[in-house]
Amino acid sequence: MSRFSLRTAFPRIPNPLSQAVAERHARGLPLLDLAETNPTRVGLPLPAAELLLGGAAPPPASSLLPEPVAGRGGPTPAVGRDGALPAPPGKEGGPTPSPFVYAPEPFGLPSAREAVATHLSLRGPPVEAAHVVLGASTSEAYGWLLKLLCDPGDNVLVPAPGYPLVDVLARLEGVHARSFRLPAVHGFGLDAGQVESAVDARTRAVLVVNPGNPTGHFLHEDELHALADVCARHGLALISDEVFSDFAWDAEAGRVTSVAGRPLPCLTFSLSGLSKVAGLPGLKLAWLHVGGPAHARDEALARLEDVADAALSVATPVQLALPALLAHAPRFQEALLERVKGNRERLLQVRPADAAWDVVASHGGWSAVLRIPHHPGEEATCLRLLEEGVRVQPGYFFDFGGGAYLVLSLLPTPEVFTAALMPLLRVLSPPAG
Repeated sequence: MSRFSLRTAFPRIPNPLSQAVAERHARGLPLLDLAETNPTRVGLPLPAAELLLGGAAPPPASSLLPEPVAGRGGPTPAVGRDGALPAPPGKEGGPTPSPFVYAPEPFGLPSAREAVATHLSLRGPPVEAAHVVLGASTSEAYGWLLKLLCDPGDNVLVPAPGYPLVDVLARLEGVHARSFRLPAVHGFGLDAGQVESAVDARTRAVLVVNPGNPTGHFLHEDELHALADVCARHGLALISDEVFSDFAWDAEAGRVTSVAGRPLPCLTFSLSGLSKVAGLPGLKLAWLHVGGPAHARDEALARLEDVADAALSVATPVQLALPALLAHAPRFQEALLERVKGNRERLLQVRPADAAWDVVASHGGWSAVLRIPHHPGEEATCLRLLEEGVRVQPGYFFDFGGGAYLVLSLLPTPEVFTAALMPLLRVLSPPAG
């Protein structure tokens, strides 16, 4: 039998919750899914399908013929850097981009990078398109950064609680993900002292998720400056995952929404993409902005170009459509914020004043976190809810510590969410006696 790498030796035994969900589906029983996080399945606005090809003309019939070779039938027709075809003779105006012409660019088409730079500049300090790198997903961007910053055996620091994907991505690159705790007493905010105490000789980067997923805590100015100081003193890069930063539920003094364009003393990478910004995970386009001291930034970009050139992963049609897709984003975000804020308010209203469980304070994102009694605990409570036809996630999926927690998605339709509240109350606030 062939040998396989230890990096891919992930556990395959389903956990009790996965087994219970599969059994419920096999029996044909309904499920009110408060673990649903796919924005395309919950009735939120989608752009018109024609947008992906809107304004992009098909190539002329002549382009379907074999290309003439220089010296044997004439020169090869010129193609622009954005896959643009020359305007037909006698036609005024510039070239028409075609989604069918392949014009490989390691960092993405210039027009798409300009669209991202404009998007980021509208949300914070101005940024340059030259410092924007496009990829197929933030997961791919993480993989590129782990290749850029780490050798096998090095480590990156990741927040806990938090979404567990980075642990998997780091392992696949031969890199260790080491946790630093986000103290519950600080509302799961960042403590730079906790970060610094986790640094060792093989630490190469610190990851922050802003706002936290699923905690919904935004980074604040004092936290950012303290963290940047730690990174600068130890020669570490700062990676800021900002996929949920457009989804604030309220206003706070000193809130940081992005590190892009900030004059920080350490190398910085800010990540986001269409999956969350526009609710379009299937279109597979994300971006990272590279910042920090010029010498470090420019060296990072030079090395990233080689990494990205080995993949060339972003499809041409989505890059050409990116300005229009980003123009759709505000409509999606407005509808989503109305949805999640409404569902959170429904949750708060049904909680009895004397309940033994509580809704953890939060300021943004797509989730609600519940603090529940230690007994019977997270898994037993989730299984009991499944018996009632409601699916939620246990806190241990996200490495919560110091208590028992449940995580609820706020994306489901108001009808689904409201229907799930009565079973939730029966399980979390059973009648006395």
